[in-house]
Parts: sequence; C-alpha cells; structure tokens
Amino acid sequence: MQVFSDPSVITVTCPKRLAPYLEQEIRELGFVPTETFVTGVRLKGTMQDCITLNLNLRCASQVLYSLQAFDAVNADDVYRVLREYPWENILPEQVYFSITSNVQNETINNSMFANLRVKDAIVDRIKDKRGARPDTGSALTGAVIHLFWKNERAEIFIDSSGDSLGRHGYRKIPGQAPMLEALAAATIYATNWDRRSPFVNPMCGSGTLAIEAAMIATNRRPGLFRTNYAFMHLIGYEESMYLAKDAQLESQIAEVDGLRIIATDYSPRAIENARKNAIAAGVADLIEFSVCEFAKTEIPPGLPGVFFVNPEYGERLGEITALEETYRRIGDFMKQHCGGYTGYVFTGNLDLAKKIGLKASRKIEFYTSKIDCRLLEYELYAGTRVSGKPSPTH
Repeated sequence: MQVFSDPSVITVTCPKRLAPYLEQEIRELGFVPTETFVTGVRLKGTMQDCITLNLNLRCASQVLYSLQAFDAVNADDVYRVLREYPWENILPEQVYFSITSNVQNETINNSMFANLRVKDAIVDRIKDKRGARPDTGSALTGAVIHLFWKNERAEIFIDSSGDSLGRHGYRKIPGQAPMLEALAAATIYATNWDRRSPFVNPMCGSGTLAIEAAMIATNRRPGLFRTNYAFMHLIGYEESMYLAKDAQLESQIAEVDGLRIIATDYSPRAIENARKNAIAAGVADLIEFSVCEFAKTEIPPGLPGVFFVNPEYGERLGEITALEETYRRIGDFMKQHCGGYTGYVFTGNLDLAKKIGLKASRKIEFYTSKIDCRLLEYELYAGTRVSGKPSPTH
C-alpha cells in the first residue's frame, strides 16, 4: 500500500460530545464524511488528506488511517495477522515507532499486553526482512501504529497525528484546571457568535477561550504551532507535501476590522499568564486583557456580542456555598449589563447553574475530563419588556 496516494478509511477521533463540531470542521475543509459517531468522524482519503486534517482541525484528537481490519479472538491472533503485514513498505529504515491501542476484549485485562504483541509482530517482521530490529518506545515522537480491538474484531491503523491534536501547542502556562483547547473551540462553535461582534470572557484564567476565539475569528489554525507529526515518519513522506500545506496556513489568516475580544480575571497572575499564552499564539494584539472582578468587565454597547464565562464548579461544601453567590451575581450582571448580547455559562454543576436565575434557551451537552457539563445559552434582551413583548436582538 502506498499510503500517501492510496485512499483508505480515515477515522478522526475527538473527545466525547465534540463530534458534531468536528464534522462541521471537516465539511468546511471540503471533505465529505461517511459517518459521524459519538467520538469521531469517518471519511475516505489518503495520507495526503491526513496532513490537511492534522494541520487544520481544532476539535480532533487523532487522525487514523486504516490499514487492515481482521478477526481476532486473542492476542495470538493479533500477532499472527500483523506478523504477515508488509510493514517494511510502511516504516522506513532507522524508524522509531510506538504502539497505542483501544482494547475491549475479554481475553485482555491489560491493554499494554496487546500493545506488546503488536510491537512484537512488527519488530519480528522487519527483522526478518531487513536483518535489524527497529527502535521502539512509548514517546509519540516517531511513527505511531494504533490497534482498535473490540470483542473479536480488530483494526490496525497508522496514527498520522502522534501527540493529541486536542492540545493546540501555544499554551505554555496552563493555569489551574484549564479547559482543553479542543473543547474550548467546540464550545465557541456551539455559540451564536458571528466572529465579528464582541466576544467578552470574564474569569478568563489562562486565556484559552479568548485565544481560541481570536484564532477562530482570524482563521489561525493549530498547525501553525506544531512541527512534528507522526505522518512525517513513514515511507513516501516528502517534506514538500507538508511545507506546501503549512504555507497555506499562513496565507489564509484573515484580519477582522474592529474585532473586540475582551478577557478579564481578578488575578494578576492569571492575566499575566493568559497574555503570555496569547503572545505564543500570535493573537495578543487582538485581545484586550485587564485585571478586574468579573462584574467590572467592560461590555461594549450597541452590538449583539457574546458574553462567555466558565466559572468554577466547586467540589466541597464550603466552595459550593461561596459559588452560589458567584453564580447569582453572574445572572444579575447579564440581566443588568449585557442587554442585546447572548450569554453563555459553561459549567459542570447544574445545581449551581440554577442560581443564575435566568431561563436557558439552550442547554448544550459537553464533557470536560469525566465531568458531565453544559453550555447554557441565555438570550439577553435590550431594554425592558413592554406589554409582555420583549425586544430581542437574536
């Protein structure tokens, strides 16, 4: 198989509940998905297409190129099938490779054993063909082979990404409990933001939401911040393939006249770190950072912008009691100062969200880590209601 020219099934994975936004991204790149499922999207394409996907996608985790699907009752079956696969046509000489897996098979109680059998099969095949053992390890810095094995059906992939695409590479100082960059991008896609009107982000922490908003508005892609992908360590890879697509990332950056992205936090340290992250992302001049309590955040008047806040969720009783007042104040602030905007509150505590005191027009499901979360949308009316007839801006 010539992976850079031969089409196969490509599976793009993502965190749970991000698949609709990942599909939207893939379609915007001109691809036609064949299936969207809970944790990913499938399509047909070559490793050349995998390069495009890796450089451009914000919501993805891995881009997997299928090599072969097969039946496997136990690990010996996996070894036997993969021992016969022509790895010498995929992995170059002097290659370093790693194995990852997703295993749900009753004969396997430790996925590392499955990884070992895959590694053994590849090493034994290449040693027979070339007379030398390839170098292997756990660091995802070279070629990466991925095993998906559920019940008695297995599939082997080239993981063209390596390290997860969900971390976009600009965030040098993460802060406390930072939102994964892929999740932040997906939540912004889920809003009604037009990418031109104000985006106001109090309690900004390490700045991830504001930075992702600036990147989305100006069409800056995650590939701008990364220089090593697993597809670079395969037979058939030519640097010119990557450099041409990388150059496109620079040329497609757009300027948005009058764009205002406002990010505030009460912590000077948080704002300092957020500004450093924004500098690394190349968008520091697009974001207005300031140190203030959230209720002092500037809300530009006269424009139907977005107010987006990601407050703490709380884990202990004392924290919950204090946060109840914070959530109540968030609701009051949106009612009193954000008329004409659409408000968004991202939270993993729906009991606290009730303290906001407003009826959400949408409750959009997300996960962060293993916490069941919601992005709550509030239509905030300009002025007051007259005769029961509001004057919404949306």
